Amino acid sequence: VQLVESGGALVQPGGSLRLSCAASGFTFSSYAMSWYRQAPEKERELVAGISSSGVSRNYADSVKGRFTISRDNAKRTVYLQMNSLKPEDTAVYYCRAQFRGIILYDYWGQGTQVTVSS
Repeated sequence: VQLVESGGALVQPGGSLRLSCAASGFTFSSYAMSWYRQAPEKERELVAGISSSGVSRNYADSVKGRFTISRDNAKRTVYLQMNSLKPEDTAVYYCRAQFRGIILYDYWGQGTQVTVSS
């Protein structure tokens, strides 16, 4: 199982980035996917989530209206489009895959750094 994030970068306030998370080793289309972030000395927090079909999405209040989560099951990839970035969005962003069967299957990526600074 692998989740590989990419797209993190240094960007100026007000700028945009698109993060990608490429999945392999499991049935991607059956898994709910989400993005988390962790800033220095802070707890990891949920940023956005999307259901296996892509129909249901949820967002942290702090990113509503600025971030959009999407997925392409054919490409086994989940995306996070981030617009109007703020310095407080600076964090390591992680991709997570979850499937609740008889047991919970729960996988994390290694993270990608997003820095918002002028």
